[in-house]
Amino acid sequence: MLRVPQVHVAKPRFPVIDFHTHLTWGPFLDSGESITVLAEAPEILSTMDAKNVRVMVNLTGGFGEGLLHSLRVHAEANPDRFVVFTEPWWSRVAEPNYASFQADEMERAHQAGAAGLKVLKALGLYIRENVTTGPLIKVDDKRFDPMWEAAGALKMPVVIHVSDPRAFFLPIDRFNERYEELQAHPEWSFCRGDFPNNRELQEARREVMARHPRTQFVCAHVADSEDLSYVSECLNSHPNMHVDISARIAELGRQPRTARRFFDKYQDRILFGTDAIPKGLLDIPYQTLSKELYDIYYRFLETEDEYFDYAPAPTPPQGRWRIYGIGLPEDILRKVYWENAARLLGLDRTDFE
Repeated sequence: MLRVPQVHVAKPRFPVIDFHTHLTWGPFLDSGESITVLAEAPEILSTMDAKNVRVMVNLTGGFGEGLLHSLRVHAEANPDRFVVFTEPWWSRVAEPNYASFQADEMERAHQAGAAGLKVLKALGLYIRENVTTGPLIKVDDKRFDPMWEAAGALKMPVVIHVSDPRAFFLPIDRFNERYEELQAHPEWSFCRGDFPNNRELQEARREVMARHPRTQFVCAHVADSEDLSYVSECLNSHPNMHVDISARIAELGRQPRTARRFFDKYQDRILFGTDAIPKGLLDIPYQTLSKELYDIYYRFLETEDEYFDYAPAPTPPQGRWRIYGIGLPEDILRKVYWENAARLLGLDRTDFE
């Protein structure tokens, strides 16, 4: 019944680099190098142009032959509009020479045109000593040290996702605020079994960042969007840490005053991202690539609107709450929309000014 002003932000104040999208999808833990193209450039460019997304970063570009294919269909076809990241070759993690092999793969991926490395939450929550069996491999396992070091030496930023919303580590019962989401996706629950808890995963990532100060890490999904005081502590301790806001405006927007102070303080280390995926893979409203998705992000960042939907859906898909805009000033918007990402990627500023 609440009536409040509504502002539609059709285009952002500045050009945008969407630092977190998934335009291709690989074999995950299966063997092989194939990649599935979820949408080719012509299918995406109309949305990008309509919403002033100047550059889109496809994080899940794969590895080996799959990476080469990802590069061909996006970055090579439209080099001024798409950037592609590589991923670790997880299916070979049990091999005795994996540490040196994966470090060498970073060099090969860089030479092929990959601009960075993406580490999915598979590390810490899915990958096991024998790939799919045995104990879980920890995020800070030292066999990955050569990979982190290679990324730093090659100036390839690492986008790393560990953990998930805290409700995913709690029982799926009437006390869980994401009950409906977890009922729809029970495979997202890490409540039982041998899974580490949220803080263990976060602290393991901190250990990695501390061991590799030359490597620039972008902690996906604001690292831990439900505890910005903890994220602030991490940012203060690790100068090589950045965060993106992908798929977390639902959490940021229900703590607008705290979120605004966070953006004010860390404005040079926050990147715009949506976690957008072309229709057909997951089809969940807060990730499906669409003009309406960008409208909500722009409204959250640029207006002080109150109590609006965080996803283009009739029912809130993550939890039954609504969000508030944080009304960032132009100097911070410019940094979040494109400057911080352009600096990490080594892009020419004149392309955005």
